[in-house]
Amino acid sequence: MQLTRFTDFGLRVLMYLTQCRDRPAAVTIPEIAGRFDVSRNHLVKVVHFMAQREWVVTTRGKGGGLSLARAASDYRVGDLIRELEQQGPLIDCREPPCALDGSCRLSGVLAQTLNAFYDALNGYTLADLVRDPTAAAIIKLHRAA
Repeated sequence: MQLTRFTDFGLRVLMYLTQCRDRPAAVTIPEIAGRFDVSRNHLVKVVHFMAQREWVVTTRGKGGGLSLARAASDYRVGDLIRELEQQGPLIDCREPPCALDGSCRLSGVLAQTLNAFYDALNGYTLADLVRDPTAAAIIKLHRAA
């Protein structure tokens, strides 16, 4: 399974925000885009999505920026990825119509294993993802700001 760029960017933003509590300046989308060398426009969409789900708090205007809405340990990785991916079933037996539809177990097996994938990822939190050496690397990116 390959995660979308949207999910990749969302996880990067969340990870970056874990190390910003003691910063005097707010974290901004252009800053994150520059640090990760990704499209600002893509990040705007990702941040908007995450703000709607109350994962991040955004403040507009001069001095505005982003921050995590909760402690990093409150974000389960599987739940984050499931939401960011917004993926339906791994296989659609109706399009194109499958001659085995109704008597095939493949879609059920794939659904079960996809849920197991997310459940396994839920054994980790955002805090787990940013333990050293990751935290140190993120702090270096902050210092470049």
